Amino acid sequence: MLKKLTLAIAAASAVTASSFAVAETVNSPVGDFDVSMNVGLASDYMFRGISQTQGNGAIQGGLDVAHESGLYVGTWASNVDFGDSVDGNVEFDYYLGFGNDITENVSYDLGWIKYDYPGNSSLNYSEYYGSLTAYGFKVGAAYSDDFADDNTTLYSYIGYEYTLPYEIGLALQYGNYDFKDPTFFSNSGNDEDSYNDWSIGLTKTLAGLDFGLTYTDTSLSDDECSNFIGKDDYCDANFVVSVSKTL
Repeated sequence: MLKKLTLAIAAASAVTASSFAVAETVNSPVGDFDVSMNVGLASDYMFRGISQTQGNGAIQGGLDVAHESGLYVGTWASNVDFGDSVDGNVEFDYYLGFGNDITENVSYDLGWIKYDYPGNSSLNYSEYYGSLTAYGFKVGAAYSDDFADDNTTLYSYIGYEYTLPYEIGLALQYGNYDFKDPTFFSNSGNDEDSYNDWSIGLTKTLAGLDFGLTYTDTSLSDDECSNFIGKDDYCDANFVVSVSKTL
């Protein structure tokens, strides 16, 4: 099963320290800490092109704490639905990382994230992630060696973010999810056990709320999608509408 640590409107992005919206700065003897919380509603919870809620809506939220050095820690949660045959209806993500600027237009982010599903520990897994951003372009990857118990996966992607007129945010991403061990697609004729996904997102802040519209799609056929998550229509092209607020 697939998950993500960011809100659905940011499906084309990876979490970085610089992306945290600052709600409050706390001074301490060891430096300043930025603390922020976020809550959101989305028409679907998409992760790497796959619906995590069987096409239904999601309530999501998180808490982030970032030190001025670039070190950050956080947690994020969402409802999920993988079907009646799979226990677990909540996802909790816990992450720790370090991100900083190299120059005014170049930055990096390195970290670790744990995906946790209370009530169904067989879904739990972790990833090590890293990204480099320069002049709006981003390249990154996330590696796991315990997906679906002990399988190895690598998700790599390239993205681009740009501010359009009227302060409308544009985010583009193209990614490849590679399952190094034969996992899901062997019965559908795909020997590579991998697929591609892509997304186009638009965001706009109005009255203190962040509104988003994201289009996602994958290269998975209906047979591959059904073999992957038990459904044949949750890997198709999809539009996600969302609204969120940073507290």
